[in-house]
Amino acid sequence: MKVSDYIVDFLIKKGITNAFGYPGGSVTNLMESFRIRDAEIKAHVVYHEQAAAFAACAYALTAGVPGVAYATGGPGATNMITAIGHAYYESIPIICLTGNVNVNEMHGNMPVRQKGFQESDIVSTVKNLTKFCVCVTDARDIRFCLEKAYACSIEGRQGPVLIDLPMNILREQIEPNELHGYETASVERVDESQRFMEILKVLLNQSESPCMVWGNGIKSSFLREMVEKTVNNLKIPYVTSMIAFDVIPHNEFYNGFIGAYGMRAANLIVSKSDLVITIASRLDIRQVGAKRENFAPNARIIRIDIDEGELSYKVHENEISFCMNAREALEILATLDIKKDFERWREVCHRIQDRLKAIDDRLPNEYVHRISDMVPEGATIATDVGQNQVWVAQSFHVKRGQQVLFSGGMGAMGYALPAAIGAYYGSNAGISICICGDGGLQMNIQEFQFIVRENIPVKIIVFNNYSLGMIRHFQEIYFDNIAYQTKKSGGYSTPDFARVAEAYGIESIVVESIEDIGKASALINSETPALIEIRITEDTYVFPKLEFGKPNYDQQPLLDRNLLKELMEMK
Repeated sequence: MKVSDYIVDFLIKKGITNAFGYPGGSVTNLMESFRIRDAEIKAHVVYHEQAAAFAACAYALTAGVPGVAYATGGPGATNMITAIGHAYYESIPIICLTGNVNVNEMHGNMPVRQKGFQESDIVSTVKNLTKFCVCVTDARDIRFCLEKAYACSIEGRQGPVLIDLPMNILREQIEPNELHGYETASVERVDESQRFMEILKVLLNQSESPCMVWGNGIKSSFLREMVEKTVNNLKIPYVTSMIAFDVIPHNEFYNGFIGAYGMRAANLIVSKSDLVITIASRLDIRQVGAKRENFAPNARIIRIDIDEGELSYKVHENEISFCMNAREALEILATLDIKKDFERWREVCHRIQDRLKAIDDRLPNEYVHRISDMVPEGATIATDVGQNQVWVAQSFHVKRGQQVLFSGGMGAMGYALPAAIGAYYGSNAGISICICGDGGLQMNIQEFQFIVRENIPVKIIVFNNYSLGMIRHFQEIYFDNIAYQTKKSGGYSTPDFARVAEAYGIESIVVESIEDIGKASALINSETPALIEIRITEDTYVFPKLEFGKPNYDQQPLLDRNLLKELMEMK
C-alpha cells in the first residue's frame, strides 16, 4: 500500500469526510490518493493555504472530528502558520499535512540554508504552535506518527498537530500489517469530583449572589446540552467570555459577555457577585483587566480548567481551582441538588440590564440586531476580527442550533470567509454566514471563487466603514486623531465590494441605511452565494471600552456617577 493511500484511509476511518488544501508538487501523491477515495472524503481546493487551515478549524468546531488541511512544502506550509496558531490558542484539533523535498535533498547538518527547491524545516518553525509535529523520514513510522498526531489533537486540551511528509515517503510502498502503532500513555490524574461537589454545595449555600462564567473550552468540547441542563438546574445568572457568548441559546439567565469590550451589565454583575464559578475560561487580561485583583473583588472564585498551566495564572490568591475537564464538572453541576433559590439576585440582574439597555447601542449594533432576526435557527456564523466581531457579540441574539465562530487568542483578520466555508461542510446546516469588515474581507477575498465554484450558500455580510475602525479608534485616543494608514486620507482604501462580488458571479446588494436592511432577508435565506455590503460613512466605534488599569465595571464612556453608584448598591 502506498503511504499516501494509507494516510487517506486513516482519515476516513476516523470519520473525517472533508479536507481542505492547495495543490503543490510535493503533495501530488497525496492529492491522487484523495482523488481515488473521493466518494468517502472530499478534498476541497481553496485558493490560499491559510484559508485551508482556517476552514479545517471551522470544520472541526462544527463536525466534532479533527479538521484536515494539506499544503505543499516551503511557502505552502508556511502560509498555514497563522491558522495553526489560531487552532493552538483556541484549542481546536486539526491535522496539518505538509509536503517536503525528498529526504536525500534535505540539508540535514550541512552548513547551508537550503539544499532542495522549496525545502523548509516547517517542524522547527511550528513546534511552539502545535501539540505534536514531526517529519516522517522512514515510511515504516507512518502509522505511529498518524496515531500519535490524532491522539494528541483530541486528548486533554485539544489543539493542532502537523506531519511533514517528504515526497519519497509519500510514494513509498508499505505493508500495513507490519507497521508499529502508538499507544496512548495513561495519565493519572487526581479525581477531583468529590471535593468539587462538596465545596460547591458549601459555597453555593453560603452565597447570595453567585454567577457562572462559561468559557470557549466548553464550545470546542461539544458540551452545549450539558451547559443548558446546568443553567436550568441551578438557575444561577451566567455570563460568558466573548468567544463563548453563543454557548447556548440566549435565555433569561444570560447577562452578556465580560471583558474590556464586554457588556456593562455582565461586568457589573460579576463585580457585585460573591461567588464566581468559571469553567474552561482562561480569564486573561482582556477578560479580567490589567489589575487581576479588581475582577470580582468581593467574590470567592472557583476555577475549572483542563490545563494546569492556565490555573497557575491566578486571579485571586485564595481562588479554588480544579484541574478537570469540563464534562466532569458539568455532570456534577447539572445534577447538583441545591435547595437555595436565587430569585432575588436574578431580579437584581434583570434590573441592572434594564437600566443599561441600549446605552451603548449605535448604528452598527442596530444592523446586527436586524440581521440576527433574519438568520434562521441552526445557521453557523463566522465573524472576522475588529469592530464587526464585537458588534456581533454585543447584539446578535443566539437562537437554537446557531453557532458563532471567532478568532480569539490569535485575533487573525481574514478568518471569517474560509471559516464560513469550513463550517458549511462541518455543520450540514444549509446556511453559513461570514460577517466581516472591509479590512478582514480583503485578506482572503480570493475564496469568493471557492463558494462560486462549489455553489454553496455562504452569505458574506461586510460592514464597509471605509477604514480599519478598531485601529483608527486607538489613533483617535492616543495620537490626536491622525488616521495614518487606517482611512483614505491616511493611505488606506476599500473597493466597491458589490462590484467585486459580481465579477466573481456572486449576487450582491448594497445597504446604505437602516431602513434598507430588510431587503437583505431574501438573500440571507436563499440557497445560493450572496454578498450584502453595508456601507457606513460615519466613524464607527466599539463601546463600552475599558481604559487600561480601570476595573471592568467602569468602562468608557463613563456612566453617570450617580447611576453607577445606584447600580453598585442595588440589592
